[in-house]
Amino acid sequence: MRLFEALLSISCFMMLSSLVLTKKTVRKNVAAAILGVISLGILAAQLLVEGYRWQMGIVYALSFICICYWAAGFLSGANRLAKIRRRWFKYVTYAAAVLLLSVSVCLSALLPVVRFPEPGGKYQVGTKTFHFVDENREEIFTDNPADHRELMVRVWYPADKLADGRPEPLLPHNNHDFDAYIGSYAKQIGIPSWLLSYWKYIDTHSYPNAKAVREAAPYPLVILSHGMGTGMVLHASQAENLASHGYVVAAIDHTYSTLATVFPDGRVTDYRTVMDENHFWEQGRKIGKVWSGDVRFVLDKLAAVNSGAGSAGLEGMMDMKRIGIMGHSFGGATAFDASYTDDRIKAGIDMDGTVYELEGREAPNKPFLFMRAGDYIKNMDILKNDKNIDKTSLGHLEKEFSVSKKAVEHGGNFVEIDGAGHYNFTDLQLFSPLLPWTGMTGALKGSRGAEIVDRYVLEFFDEHLKGNVGTLLKGPNEAYPEVRFYGNASK
Repeated sequence: MRLFEALLSISCFMMLSSLVLTKKTVRKNVAAAILGVISLGILAAQLLVEGYRWQMGIVYALSFICICYWAAGFLSGANRLAKIRRRWFKYVTYAAAVLLLSVSVCLSALLPVVRFPEPGGKYQVGTKTFHFVDENREEIFTDNPADHRELMVRVWYPADKLADGRPEPLLPHNNHDFDAYIGSYAKQIGIPSWLLSYWKYIDTHSYPNAKAVREAAPYPLVILSHGMGTGMVLHASQAENLASHGYVVAAIDHTYSTLATVFPDGRVTDYRTVMDENHFWEQGRKIGKVWSGDVRFVLDKLAAVNSGAGSAGLEGMMDMKRIGIMGHSFGGATAFDASYTDDRIKAGIDMDGTVYELEGREAPNKPFLFMRAGDYIKNMDILKNDKNIDKTSLGHLEKEFSVSKKAVEHGGNFVEIDGAGHYNFTDLQLFSPLLPWTGMTGALKGSRGAEIVDRYVLEFFDEHLKGNVGTLLKGPNEAYPEVRFYGNASK
């Protein structure tokens, strides 16, 4: 809970208890009136400073009722709840009110306004957003043959520390764009948009258009590719952490494969990508070519930005000879595909993504890190013994497993994180402690999962893009017993 939310919940409980459980005297009436005034101030401060959110609705209502009751009682001198013949009623009312208060507090704690981890590096982080249109590629996800592939790309980079100014909100901050974005998001997952309205309060640790720090420029460039149906917003804290350690990170929204993408003219695209289990490999290869094409196109556009095109303030910031790529789920498979086919990319990371293209690829051709959820090896053993599984799918998965283990032969690694679920490789794991119950994340606590992913991703790129060899990737480490290595872990 946020500060004023916590204070308001405490003051509400105190008012309820004082109202029902204390015997009224002149002195106690004065004390209660003072508590009411303080509570009124906290209520006003919470609404003005932090902003309304629906989880706190019951706390707002109870606080308002208590404040009004005390104001009326203090002014009139009445003490209606003190009558003995109504004792049962006031205790039942008190119990019900405390129960409702507890429900509201629990909702606020279980669906909090997310606070991302502080970036661990020495640099402040700046961010800029780019709109790129590829005139050489037609858009395959729309019916209009005149549409060309267009992408939104958010870039994070080392920046000067700002004395003031608000960090960039995670989501579009003007009301129209935010409402359109959340409306599309909510529609795709089948919930009312007001349930996600509190996401507008989520801030990042990045400052929009902050002046770039050039003391160690050019910095290695890392491309970040999200999973199918999510978006770059679920990797913001990962990007910030890398940028704070001296990287430029560019996250792509793969248009029509996100739940929502907002363009500068106010358009909001939704999810239109068709994939099903019966044609996964065929469809995956087709869509994968589009995503890998997005990566190549963005690299071309960033090279132009680095040369001074567009007056973005990032000229000379990116070392185009030290490029890495990382991705989650389908974005992880895209990272493997792009790194295999694009010589500009020197190292890559696949975070729990099933690789869709393995034809002619017996092993990674450059340093590559496969990070898998904790049940990956277990599930592979189950699939091998499943007589009902499609033989083509089993053969593909076994080949992928073999390729993953061979990553160490080319300077990479293959690790499994115990307790991690599929979305423990994204910032979604920080959004609610309820997520493990949905199966989207594993038993691993979100903050711990974020720490592990950030540390291993940073150390991998430090080694292969900066030449700074650490200890985490040499094998099991007592600081992170959740991480298990496969293949020849030592190098």
